Amino acid sequence: MGVAEDLQTQLQRLVSEGRNPRTADIDLMSSLDIVTTMNAEDRGVAAAVGETLPHIAQAVDAIVGAFNRGGRLVYIGAGTSGRLGVLDASECPPTFGVPPGLVVGIIAGGLDALVNASEGAEDRAEAGAADLRSIALEARDVVVGIAVSGRTPYVIGALHYAKAQGATTIGLTCNPDSPIASMADISIAPVVGPEVISGSTRLKSGTAQKLVLNMLSTASMVRIGKTYGNLMVDMIASNAKLVARAVRMVSEATGCSVADAEQTLARAANDSKLAILMILTGQDAATAKQHLAQAGGVLRRAIAGAAL
Repeated sequence: MGVAEDLQTQLQRLVSEGRNPRTADIDLMSSLDIVTTMNAEDRGVAAAVGETLPHIAQAVDAIVGAFNRGGRLVYIGAGTSGRLGVLDASECPPTFGVPPGLVVGIIAGGLDALVNASEGAEDRAEAGAADLRSIALEARDVVVGIAVSGRTPYVIGALHYAKAQGATTIGLTCNPDSPIASMADISIAPVVGPEVISGSTRLKSGTAQKLVLNMLSTASMVRIGKTYGNLMVDMIASNAKLVARAVRMVSEATGCSVADAEQTLARAANDSKLAILMILTGQDAATAKQHLAQAGGVLRRAIAGAAL
């Protein structure tokens, strides 16, 4: 069997590459019927992700462990999968106030592949390993290999390299019987079925990946104390909208007036977490900052400690 024939056989076995009988006549539908059909297909995505929640929680625990020992969360993928990983990584610093290097997004073909198709880049396993080597991957890191098919050479090469370094590996695919799912320490494989347009895995599969990535980063950040309740208290207030949000957040967390929230935020150098601690404990900025540091940056722990 030739290389092309072997690849065709592999693709035929993938759930994500099947032909969807419910959309076989989509080219005969009206615009309303097309979007109604797509919406109906999308409804099953969250349920498919729900079937994988125990594995997602296991992955979150691994990521939290990595953060606690000074490690990083590294996403790596090609095409849409790579773009989604880079997107999630880039949102973590402004949302949770973490340094840019804590959550890393890597896409096959480099940053240019974010806006320009670089489909051939996914075929080079050695490039996946090289890209992880370029960020000095360590055993304390966690690597999430993202590939709908579960067979992308670039991601397989990256995971092989990560395992050789002793890093924890997580495979995010939509094909549970794939090479990536079997080789990763933790496999997350929501089965969303054939796409509305056969093989266009940016659709249901991409949506499933986005939902999982949301959970991995958000749950991990909550676990390390980057929120107070459901408030983004470590958010970086870098523009007028975010400053206004910070004021509202401090007011909601403490029950103080908007004016008091604004004044305290000014004394706290726009640090929402510090301002909340100052208001709830009556401490000045320096004392509150010291208590917050002693609590490892976890606001609830700092509040409890100040009450002792």
